[in-house]
Amino acid sequence: MVEVELTRNRRFAVLGICSMSLLIVGLDNTIVNIALPSLRRDFDASPAGLQWSIDGYTIVLASLLMLAGSMGDRLGRRRIFQAGLALFTLGSLLCSIAPSLHWLVAFRMVQAVGGSMLNPVAMSIITNTFTDPRERARAIGVWGAVVGISMALGPVLGGVLVEWVGWRSIFWINIPIGLIALTLAQLYVPESRASRPRRLDAVGQVLVIFILATLTYSLIAAPEAGWTSARTLGLLAGAGVAVALLVRYESRREEPLLDVRLFRVASFSGATLTAVCALGALGGSLLLNTIYLQDVRGYQPLHAGLVTLPMAAGIIIGAPLSGRAVARFGPRPSLLAAGVGLTLGSLAMVGFDAGSSTGQLLIAYTVFGAGFGLVNAPITNTAVSGMPVEQAGVAAAVASTSRQVGQSLGVALVGSVAAVTVTAAAGGAGGGGESTTMIDAMSPAGRWVVVAASAATLVLGLTTAPRRRRVADAVASAAPAASAASAAPAVSVVSAVSMGAAVPPASPGVAKAGGDAVDGQQQAAAQAGIRVVAGGPGAGQQ
Repeated sequence: MVEVELTRNRRFAVLGICSMSLLIVGLDNTIVNIALPSLRRDFDASPAGLQWSIDGYTIVLASLLMLAGSMGDRLGRRRIFQAGLALFTLGSLLCSIAPSLHWLVAFRMVQAVGGSMLNPVAMSIITNTFTDPRERARAIGVWGAVVGISMALGPVLGGVLVEWVGWRSIFWINIPIGLIALTLAQLYVPESRASRPRRLDAVGQVLVIFILATLTYSLIAAPEAGWTSARTLGLLAGAGVAVALLVRYESRREEPLLDVRLFRVASFSGATLTAVCALGALGGSLLLNTIYLQDVRGYQPLHAGLVTLPMAAGIIIGAPLSGRAVARFGPRPSLLAAGVGLTLGSLAMVGFDAGSSTGQLLIAYTVFGAGFGLVNAPITNTAVSGMPVEQAGVAAAVASTSRQVGQSLGVALVGSVAAVTVTAAAGGAGGGGESTTMIDAMSPAGRWVVVAASAATLVLGLTTAPRRRRVADAVASAAPAASAASAAPAVSVVSAVSMGAAVPPASPGVAKAGGDAVDGQQQAAAQAGIRVVAGGPGAGQQ
């Protein structure tokens, strides 16, 4: 709860400071993608090494997001936000001086620890600062616009820096912004805490980190070690055992990090799987197209960044349209349209080669981007509408975390398939040089993985999304956050994660007004044994 009454100017100063954190995290993700070919050349990096330069960040980020929100509620949101800014800025500095790829991956993980403290906590700060519903909706709209700006600016700015200065400069830009935001946060951001913060779940947190790390590592290492090797099978078995332990432990805990009973509700499980598939498709596509544009087509980084702008434009245009459509028609139409767009766009990319026309690229990127722009709002809407109102924040947080998981797995799986293609081609050609290196990894084999993930998004939309609008007014308080999250690209999904903290409990009157519309789904949740836990995400944040 905000302890002092803030003036309008100070409230929007807080919004600006929080948006700065979103900007640097979003830019960092996009810029690193455009720098992958330069990293490969400078460090003589393998496909697995490039995958880790991305997944080392996203795994840590996905693992710690919910913990960071709880820490902010318990220790103070400004304190955790400032700690996140300091760590992210320090990580950026260390990345810029990394002497090897291994050190770069390690420093990216430092960045991720800081990044996990920024956006979920920043959104909590915003929802506490803007108590008027209309003003809060406007503030979250600005927050969502920053996502689009970072998506559009990232490839171009990254291209300029990589081409004219070098890849190390992509991390320099975070340093002054981070330091300015850190200083301004001390001056303008009020301290706040949840009145009843959740208890920390150390065991659950360790298990989540172990599961994500072992699963991703097994996918990345499998092409070299062999899919049936003792190492690969051991890692997969370890992940499976950890999942079983997590389910058993969390189901018995009064305030779990991850309430596994949520997954007994079909609409929530469908939304979570859809998020994994959609983000997996975009994460894999970004990896493939970055290498394709610069290595296969020979584009310079700036040129490659400009060519991908239609994808960003598709996301920016599709996101607000999806938000309005979900509010009027429910999540199903938008989710189906998103699945169609992702599938058609990814199918068009399968045929990309050195001779593909620029027009073909631009159309495919626009369609794919529009598909992804449409997907985020219905994912969150479906997850939230399947829960009792009091559990909306928890459901949104879990669904949003699954976005990061999807991006990590998409990069790992696409890269693994590409690496297998390289190995097979090298064996058939007798180790024939550059034609069997990372360039040929950008083959149809890797792109078909993206197609499969896109098609899975469509199938899940057909089978799990509600057939009519069911959220009514019961989750009206979550709508502004859903609109903001719907603008989030995969490379900036941390903004979508923040929605978990942004969903405040509905007032009794609102809950009653929407009760008839969600009775069926709340009964399903009740049958699943889901109990409302006081002090969960969103508690004490109004």
